[in-house]
Amino acid sequence: MERWSVEQVCNWLRQRNLGELVPKFREEEVNGAALLALNDRMVQQLVKKIGHQAVLMDLIKKYQQQKSGLESLTYCCETASQKFPEVVSGKNLKSFFARHKTLQWTSSYALPDFPYDVKCILAEKKCPDHSMRIRIIEFLQADMTKYLEGSLYPNSQQYNIVVNALLQAYPFLDEDGNGFLLWKRALKDRFKYVRRPIEDDEQVLRNKCKFGHRRGQSRKSSFAENKHDDIQGQVEEEPAHLKGSAMDLHIKWLHQEYLKTQRNWEEVDNRMNVTIEIRRKMISDKAPLKDILRLFPFLRCPYQLFREFQLLTHMDIYKRTVEILEIYSENILSLYVVRNNPINIMLQENLKQHTEEDVLKYMKMTAACLLLPEVFGDDSSLFAAVNEEVKTMTPVMEVKNPFNVNSCEFALYIEREELAQLDDCTMALAALVAAFHVFDIPCPKRIHRTLNFLESLVFEVKNPASLP
Repeated sequence: MERWSVEQVCNWLRQRNLGELVPKFREEEVNGAALLALNDRMVQQLVKKIGHQAVLMDLIKKYQQQKSGLESLTYCCETASQKFPEVVSGKNLKSFFARHKTLQWTSSYALPDFPYDVKCILAEKKCPDHSMRIRIIEFLQADMTKYLEGSLYPNSQQYNIVVNALLQAYPFLDEDGNGFLLWKRALKDRFKYVRRPIEDDEQVLRNKCKFGHRRGQSRKSSFAENKHDDIQGQVEEEPAHLKGSAMDLHIKWLHQEYLKTQRNWEEVDNRMNVTIEIRRKMISDKAPLKDILRLFPFLRCPYQLFREFQLLTHMDIYKRTVEILEIYSENILSLYVVRNNPINIMLQENLKQHTEEDVLKYMKMTAACLLLPEVFGDDSSLFAAVNEEVKTMTPVMEVKNPFNVNSCEFALYIEREELAQLDDCTMALAALVAAFHVFDIPCPKRIHRTLNFLESLVFEVKNPASLP
């Protein structure tokens, strides 16, 4: 923060709902160093409203405390490493600094200074076209790589922070309430695109080996080629009423676009709109799920699954799910019925290891999500398989290491096959609820009360189901 320019300080103020202070800070040329040097008297002269004074001083003090705490802890680590090298060595110390660096993003990240043409488009508050979106994503990716000191592997929390900063600075980019997922997906695709041809970076090579890539030909590219051949053969076997029609051209285009690293999401949305009638007819006629996904592979993408749900119901399922878990998580965790549950015990053990507010909130929302079936006395195996193999045919979440921020994995399974990988438990829960509706799958009786509770809140029913 000490090295911030005046403009970066202004962006920081906007991100914390202090945008009214920006003109005054510009006039007084308050940069990062000046911001941290402000005392109570200076803040009173600079800021008129008492509420803003209190918020600003609190933010400055928190940053100073965090900085001093890190410096003292670094000193302790260095001292301990000299006395007890076997205790504070390599991996432990590296792990600590990696975690702290992630937390620094929440308080210090500022958007990059975009090129002139991008600034002009953003200043007009117009939704950028496809080429301009790519320009924005390229600059965000390059900026994140600088923050990561050259690493090409951001974690989910860092993606979230960057996309949130973008949408807070430019709210008009959040189209139809789905902007967050759209920009995040595009940013992740950009990192994949940058990593793909690299053969001499140690971290990239290590991850390629870890996830099964072959030198000179990535696992993903060979998989894509095989998948492309399969799809070409499958397209020839499409139903007679699709052959030679305009619909057939749309579906072939969707197949080809799905195989690309960088996708034209705006055109994908348009073509999914055009083909929705035939898709809904196939689903209502109980066509096999494999056939539906073969023709419309983008339904495997969380963004398109949520968008399909929104087209059917006019509801933003992801946004509503976040709101539900934020409201009910504390109540769920305080219920007696879940007190001795293994998930809750695992949560309490992990809470002791963290003090960061964002991490604690994330863990509590994850636990509340996984404990819902227990609250209603439903069969939890039909809701989520936690560190276990999926055994049910109906939609179910697969969850691995739910409270480990660095190694947690979330996926949605249908008919015992993975449909999509998700970023966190909230997104997985939203995808689970959406899948029942999008694919018109009957709800199992042994999980009915849990899903009825969620759906009544999602659809904002007048008399929603309540916690027992």
